[in-house]
Amino acid sequence: MESNTPDKIVPREITALLSSERLILRETKRAVTPFGGVAVFVTFLQRIDLVGQLRQHMPIQWKSPNQIDPATTFLAFLITVLVGAKRFAHAALLRGDQALHALLGMKRFPVDDTIRNLFRKFTMGHVQRFYEPLTEWQMQRLPLRHEGYTLDLDSTVFERYGKQEGSLKGHNPRKHGRPSHHPLLAVLSEAHFLLHGWLRSGNCGTARGVEEFLQEALALWGQRQKIRLLRADSGFFEDQLLSFLEQRRLPYIVVARLTKWVKRAAQSVEQWRKLDENFAVGEFRLRLHGWRVERRFVAVRERVREGRDSVGRKLIDVPGYTFRVFVTSCPEPPEEIWRDYNGRADMENRIAELKHDLGADGFCLKEFFATEAAFRAVLLMLYCTRSPGHKLIHAANARQYSRRAWAGLRWPSLATSQRSL
Repeated sequence: MESNTPDKIVPREITALLSSERLILRETKRAVTPFGGVAVFVTFLQRIDLVGQLRQHMPIQWKSPNQIDPATTFLAFLITVLVGAKRFAHAALLRGDQALHALLGMKRFPVDDTIRNLFRKFTMGHVQRFYEPLTEWQMQRLPLRHEGYTLDLDSTVFERYGKQEGSLKGHNPRKHGRPSHHPLLAVLSEAHFLLHGWLRSGNCGTARGVEEFLQEALALWGQRQKIRLLRADSGFFEDQLLSFLEQRRLPYIVVARLTKWVKRAAQSVEQWRKLDENFAVGEFRLRLHGWRVERRFVAVRERVREGRDSVGRKLIDVPGYTFRVFVTSCPEPPEEIWRDYNGRADMENRIAELKHDLGADGFCLKEFFATEAAFRAVLLMLYCTRSPGHKLIHAANARQYSRRAWAGLRWPSLATSQRSL
């Protein structure tokens, strides 16, 4: 809110630390915010009618006459995540920013306890009823691709401190023995669109429940467009998953776990086709113990070179080379299988954005489904910052403003009248 009241000189002078210059402090009633870059993002949210969607599908309602609308509280959480918060408590840093409140149209910005209480009300049914229609709404904005989309699967680890539901000891590459949650994610690669996400207990294996997870993801996707391929790493090298994909006639490329029998078959390949002086490809068919059918394997052999790390693993019986092995249902030549799978590397960028940019691993509550509701909210924020097809805002710009603001650097003051938007 702008004011015509002139600035007042505060009867206080200070001396600069390094230059010894005399500085006079002034007092102003004009609303100033370090989060000026959020204005562009707010305009984009108006264009896609996010608030309308939140109000339409919000399953939580309060009865208190002094309540803050749950959709408003939820939006406040999204903005808190956008500007760099890593914990619920960081929402308190925005309570005094009157310019940001006016920009968002909030008379009262909820405290962190209000945000926590909202998520604590979420049950499993509330999570489904709220986020499924939001996912449907998001998918309507995806551009049409006649060749179809590629679906990438991956999981990550959220370290936990304290005693929360589902926070159990399992695989933790950074802090061994530390309790954690183990989320499962599915991303449409070409659109950078996070189609579905599950929060799981920390003691779950990578492929635990992946068939049910895919059933939900594919049900959400429906018959909108073709899924041309599914890609996954060696954690999903399971006969049950591969059989599920074959029954659905969904082509796949999955990194093979280098067990004893897979290694033996890879080193016994006789016909290697050279791609260049360093790489060669081959293939073989193998039916592992417990498998119902024989499947096609593609092997990529790379020559070990000084000063360059090889991606694959070394086999003792074949010195001087590293190997990567994929199991696939696709008929393309081995080199095309390899090149197609390499596009999955962008999946790591989505996980890095969730954890390092949006702080998805920092919003944790004692109740499991409350934590999952907050986790799914961060996934929604990722969609908004990377929404396909829009030209109004790029996520990096908003994040750049926000990071600098949290670092203490001031951007030009933001006028908060309706005319400024």
